Amino acid sequence: MINFRPPETRTRSSVGSSSSVVTAEKALSFISKGWQEVRSSADADLQLIKNRANSFKNLADRELENFINSASKSPFTVPTITASATTTPAEIEFVKKLRPKLSEFRRAYSSPEFKWPAQGKLRIDLSAIKNVIVAEVEEEEEDERERWRKWRRERFKEEGQFGEFNWEPIKAFKTRLRELEVDLKGGSSSSPVDIFEGIKNSEFVVKVKSSLKSICKEPEETKGVPPLDVPELLAYLVRQSSPFLDQIGIRRDISEKIVDSLCSKGRSKLLLHSLPEGGSSLIEGEIMNDELDLRIASVLQSTGHCYEGGFWGDSTKPNLSGDKRHVAIVTTASLPWMTGTAVNPLFRAAYLAKLEKQNVTLLVPWLCKSDQELVYPNQLTFSSPEDQELYIRNWLEERIGFKANFKISFYPGKFSKERRSIMPAGDTSQFIPSRDADIAILEEPEHLNWYHHGKRWTDKFNHVVGIVHTNYLEYIKREKNGALQAFFVKHVNNLVSRAYCDKVLRLSAATQDLPKSLVCNVHGVNPKFLKIGEKAAADRQSGQQVFSKGAYFLGKMVWAKGYRELIDLLANHKTNLDGFNLDVYGNGEDAHEVQSTAKRLNLNVNFMKGRDHADDSLHGYKVFINPSISDVLCTATAEALAMGKFVVCADHPSNEFFQAFPNCLTYRTPDDFVSKVQEAMSSEPQPLTPDEQYKLSWEAATQRFMEYSDLDKVLTSETSLYRRRPKGMGKSVSMPNLEEMVDGGMAFVHNCFTGNEFLRLCTGAIPRSRDYDKEHCKDLHLLPPQVENPIYGW
Repeated sequence: MINFRPPETRTRSSVGSSSSVVTAEKALSFISKGWQEVRSSADADLQLIKNRANSFKNLADRELENFINSASKSPFTVPTITASATTTPAEIEFVKKLRPKLSEFRRAYSSPEFKWPAQGKLRIDLSAIKNVIVAEVEEEEEDERERWRKWRRERFKEEGQFGEFNWEPIKAFKTRLRELEVDLKGGSSSSPVDIFEGIKNSEFVVKVKSSLKSICKEPEETKGVPPLDVPELLAYLVRQSSPFLDQIGIRRDISEKIVDSLCSKGRSKLLLHSLPEGGSSLIEGEIMNDELDLRIASVLQSTGHCYEGGFWGDSTKPNLSGDKRHVAIVTTASLPWMTGTAVNPLFRAAYLAKLEKQNVTLLVPWLCKSDQELVYPNQLTFSSPEDQELYIRNWLEERIGFKANFKISFYPGKFSKERRSIMPAGDTSQFIPSRDADIAILEEPEHLNWYHHGKRWTDKFNHVVGIVHTNYLEYIKREKNGALQAFFVKHVNNLVSRAYCDKVLRLSAATQDLPKSLVCNVHGVNPKFLKIGEKAAADRQSGQQVFSKGAYFLGKMVWAKGYRELIDLLANHKTNLDGFNLDVYGNGEDAHEVQSTAKRLNLNVNFMKGRDHADDSLHGYKVFINPSISDVLCTATAEALAMGKFVVCADHPSNEFFQAFPNCLTYRTPDDFVSKVQEAMSSEPQPLTPDEQYKLSWEAATQRFMEYSDLDKVLTSETSLYRRRPKGMGKSVSMPNLEEMVDGGMAFVHNCFTGNEFLRLCTGAIPRSRDYDKEHCKDLHLLPPQVENPIYGW
């Protein structure tokens, strides 16, 4: 409708009108460009069809020529059955007469002036060939039929009725077959089976069969999926363009109506194509919204096209090769950074792969050279992911004693100096191919998803398990405005746990109580520490002195790792602990401040550089002291117990798993701490029993993980290739799950929030970390983000 307005009104709104005209011109230009691409594609398809038709015609000509040549060279006689005697007909001469007729037929249909029928169906007039054949054999056939009718009337007249079965024709047929065998094999007698075998294997019959098979295919083989027509292509084009159309003012519901109208003519036909027999009643009861996607998928499948992704960004999760499932372990740190989230996921990958029930991929962060210098100890850096992978594998094999068969992949990461953590850059889930997107284990799921802007884990993977390593709320409370920050982080952790995980395992009750979570220690101890403990027990049994040193503490030198509690305890009880010396091993950001504070308080503490807990220089210590209450489950405590040492630690939920071991001495008050230290220094630890050793091992930890994460149920389901039904491929007849709707809504809100750079910076994200940068592209051989994730999905 044209809206006429007064001149003064048009003048006042001239600026707005010009802007609308420019926008409309851009939209028309965009649609015109899309239509030109569709037309070009259709022309290319028509040319391909024409070329295939010419190829088929040439093939048919060659096969007919072979047929004629073989027929003219191979004599073939047709036996006749009579009541009295048999006669051999003359060689068929009509084949030679077919040559001129076939030549005329080829010239007619190969002529450039030949036009295909307008109805779209190819009707070839074979009357000329038919007339030639009929003219040659009509007389012989008529005479043969007349003789056969006469013989049949006489035979059945003698028997008296037509209904009774008569063996005489069968006997005559057998007699004629024997005579035919004599003619074929030079008079030798044989069975009817041999006769038929001789006919079947004759050169002429074989050539005829091969020619007919190449020309005339079975109806099932010729059945195919009809190609997309113009309305379907336009509908898909409009649907793909809906984000752009929404930007220029065309609402999404209008776009859907356009798609509906374009698809309405062929909707019933398409649904009947996709439904099995007897399922047409579903058309009336439920019209699938994704029928266009199903149509596109069926056409692509019929052409052999294979695509890892799915409709509208959703993964279709194709079946894995073989019967093995795939487990992807995603973690937030990597060796040579000796932290729990680097070491424990590495062992978990090795021992899951050792079960040989599933394929395993470990996904670790890759840091650029500048970040490597800040994170990795001893100025150790890597020029490529391959170099770092080699370092990781060598370190692992030295400790586990077997070759672990799992894959190591990398995703882009950036180091945050403020949070002293590695944060993912870009969508981490995209670095697991869709063909391997089966089971995901997210080590520190809250850390991985704080700023995750990408595909929802539970949409891409069939089963997602989160493992909480770190008590972030405890760390945040120690910072400036910590209470307020902890309040927001607590709710964000709840959101990402609900939205991105099917189940969450907390290593101890010291962590935040998250939705879908339960408490279970799924970490084990490096086998090397258990061997050290076994050797120490054997040496003690033989009368040797095992522990020649006193007490020590080992951990990353930051205040939150228990250094504040340790210094306070030693400073407040210097008198009670007179003569007590403590050796501390560690490196970290707070090293200078920690050492300065201990020196100022005149504490009997010796600071050493950080080293591996399995180092030979640490075997002689008898007591490991760990006063930390910020840990979730201290790996160093488990390692000290495995080596047969005393452990003095706080009575805290993080140490609940260790309290069952007799060598673990827990304290509740500062005075109790002094008494436990004195008890440990004045007595000898007990050797570990076999049950206690197994409880600390990674075999037991892996078994606990399989049980509490429901992974054993998933892997042993009735079908080994269990797959969640991909979106767009069907609908459930049941009511929607309200909980799933809420989780999906929370994931959508979180995705919108993390997509805004301003909001990300306000919450402490690393600038420009929504996508990986050019240096990551160069190191990991990635496409630029604007190419990998183009705007509007074009």
